[in-house]
Amino acid sequence: MAQLLDMPKLSDTMTEGVLRKWQKKEGDSVDPGDVVAEVETDKATMDYEAFDSGVLLKFLVADGTTVPVGGPIAIIGKAGEDISALLASIQGGGAAKPAAVAAKPAAVAAKPAAVAAPAPASNPAPVATAAQSTANRAPAPVAASAAKADQGKILASPLARRLADELGIALRSVTGTGPGGRIVERDVKFASETRGAVPASADLSFVPPADSSLPSPVLPERRTEARPAPLPTAPGDQLIPLTLMRKTIARRLVESKSQIPHFYLTAEADMDAAMGFRQQVSEMHGAKLSVNDLVLKATALALRRVPECNASWTDEGIVRFTRVDIGMAVAVEDGLLTPVIRNVDGRTLGQIAEEARRLAGLARDRKLKPEDMTGSTFSISNMGMLGIDHFQAIINPPEAGILAVGRVRKEPVVKNDQIVIGQRMALTLSCDHRVIDGAAGAKLMQAIVGILERPMTLAF
Repeated sequence: MAQLLDMPKLSDTMTEGVLRKWQKKEGDSVDPGDVVAEVETDKATMDYEAFDSGVLLKFLVADGTTVPVGGPIAIIGKAGEDISALLASIQGGGAAKPAAVAAKPAAVAAKPAAVAAPAPASNPAPVATAAQSTANRAPAPVAASAAKADQGKILASPLARRLADELGIALRSVTGTGPGGRIVERDVKFASETRGAVPASADLSFVPPADSSLPSPVLPERRTEARPAPLPTAPGDQLIPLTLMRKTIARRLVESKSQIPHFYLTAEADMDAAMGFRQQVSEMHGAKLSVNDLVLKATALALRRVPECNASWTDEGIVRFTRVDIGMAVAVEDGLLTPVIRNVDGRTLGQIAEEARRLAGLARDRKLKPEDMTGSTFSISNMGMLGIDHFQAIINPPEAGILAVGRVRKEPVVKNDQIVIGQRMALTLSCDHRVIDGAAGAKLMQAIVGILERPMTLAF
């Protein structure tokens, strides 16, 4: 039976993707694992692999097309199979609904586990309005029987199956609204949102009795926030279209600064001993260690000493992590990526340096996989190599802290009552005040500075 290939959700923040290039042609046979197309996400360019065997009967989008997550991109089936009914369903609006739903921010899909990025705050709505909203967006059961007619196999997109597994939803309990009754992402989201909710058919509106003196409820006036007028343009000014990466960076940074109460702690580390240690290691072992490698290891060891900073805020409570996985900010051509180095506290400096170089190279080539960019418990942003002395970084939710690292600079310092040339480096810790109090943040900074000033600790 012919079925649709959908735009997959290849990262936790992805809402749309660009089909950069088809790697197969219409009429080609594919097997599970075959690369069908190249897809650009908000973070990387990735291979789209086939999940089933069949023949690519028709491409629904051309190279370079932007498609919302869950939107149809091709039809796969048996050679010579009649797909007119499926095409008619798509052209008649069957494909427009998934695209429209997928284009909206999906708080449920962005939640990988108990720890999730905070959802944007919203004004509470009256009960009647909420019930009506739920009723209005309930998917109509289009050909639902077709999806469940064959009890041995449930028709569902790969994205819907993955999301159902994450949310603990049985696919047999979900009504499919895709072509031919296929279960798609929006169906699983709706099943999750309405699980345990009051049925949409229930009348929850407030109707006072005829003899009641109670006033009718007054709905709060909805206010529209005024936006500043755009700057006037002049001949020669250029409008640069937003890339998926830039859209995601903008959205996440606005969410972080508006929803996370940031505060900042700055300290300076005496780097004389650390720079000497780095040179000795390079000479003795031939290892190329960067200042960033030393900071990564020092921060990981410090987080072990101050575990309350290796944590994350959730509505249910504060999660303290047993692992220390550090995100490392890497500048790329059109934005910023943050690959994750796992178990930094348990790695040697040589292993950290090798992994950091590998991930930075993949980031610049836009070849990082989703698992390379998710699950960090803390982040580091180093602009020292760009000549920056001091800056403040924005927290990468759902983490509770990020360390901004400046350059190692030579300046006059006082040692043993003598003015000598010393090497100093400024460190600024951005803290989520819901998780990290001032004293805890100060303890973490003291631990990081103390380890860098006694670098032999880094060898263990």
